[in-house]
Amino acid sequence: MNVRLVPATQTHFALLLDGQPPEPEVALPDTPVAEPEVLAMLAGLAEAVSALFTPSAWLIVAGDELVGLMSVTSVLDEGRLQIGYGVAPGSQGRGHASAAVAALVGWAQSDDRVKALYAETRTDNIASQRVLERGGFVRTGERLDEEDGALFCWQVDC
Repeated sequence: MNVRLVPATQTHFALLLDGQPPEPEVALPDTPVAEPEVLAMLAGLAEAVSALFTPSAWLIVAGDELVGLMSVTSVLDEGRLQIGYGVAPGSQGRGHASAAVAALVGWAQSDDRVKALYAETRTDNIASQRVLERGGFVRTGERLDEEDGALFCWQVDC
């Protein structure tokens, strides 16, 4: 599966929140890429993270269709970025997340500012665990989160 990562701007998020395509040549998926409250949260997160690191979010585009979003969720310290990603329900199971994670790892390995990428998955989210493994991530531990419950922690050095 071939995808492109397009750096996401606040304009992209505003258009998505209005139910419009983020760019003229990029179609919306059949199912929403995220619920409005999640899009608003991601827009705020991208804006906050961009004060520390850019790009801070990406559109995941397959062909001419938006299939998902990827973000830097936090800058842990210099050169260490935590990431998150999601694919529209109607676009899941087609390799888009794996291709996007692989593309992001490739980008990170070519960017001297990035030393490592980190991610977390729920312990019961086998699909996301496989995505990270295919992207070269190694499980480094487990933690308990108040909101999300038991999480596996993942890392790939860049």
